[in-house]
Amino acid sequence: MPLLPSRISRRALIAAAPALLLPRAGLAALLPTPPATEGPFYPDPLPAEQDNDLVKIEGAVREADGEILDLTGTLSDASGRPLPGVRVEIWQCDANGVYLHPGSRGAGGRDPAFQGFGHAVAGADGSFAFRTIVPVPYPGRTPHIHVKLLQGGRELLTTQLYIAGHPQNARDWLFRRLSPAEQAAVSLELKPAAERAAFETAVRLVVAA
Repeated sequence: MPLLPSRISRRALIAAAPALLLPRAGLAALLPTPPATEGPFYPDPLPAEQDNDLVKIEGAVREADGEILDLTGTLSDASGRPLPGVRVEIWQCDANGVYLHPGSRGAGGRDPAFQGFGHAVAGADGSFAFRTIVPVPYPGRTPHIHVKLLQGGRELLTTQLYIAGHPQNARDWLFRRLSPAEQAAVSLELKPAAERAAFETAVRLVVAA
């Protein structure tokens, strides 16, 4: 990176500030996160506990089955500006492949220690965090986590997140519909976690204007 001149006038800095703070014309916008179907198993009914820790339910004698995953992320618009205050919802099947929904296959065998649904509110920098489990496959679908973004009751985006490189991705009809760039945008790179989770991952969600 070239160094700035050692002597630069205060007036010049003030004049240059708008150009430094605002995106330059011609710069490519961030790729919006591709939308995906909500699916048939949005939780019904919603659980009494809806915090951002899906692994531990108050009063439960154990944590949920499955490998614990610390999922963090950031929200922004296509220009890179953070989206604070947005409600981030996630839901997924439990370690047995069962959703928090009466129509889910094998609903009688659902893990009662898994919350199945949770929400967080994005911070001032657009950040959010969840404690959940590594998603598992069930008949007809590769592992995935559903995500919905809401602002003032208005839906901004509904999408699905996948495990990068999972062998079932190539056979999943929703994943295959995405372009390579879109697939990369919704793929989670799982890394071993050091403390109370088995894995950790991060994602950037970009909302189109």
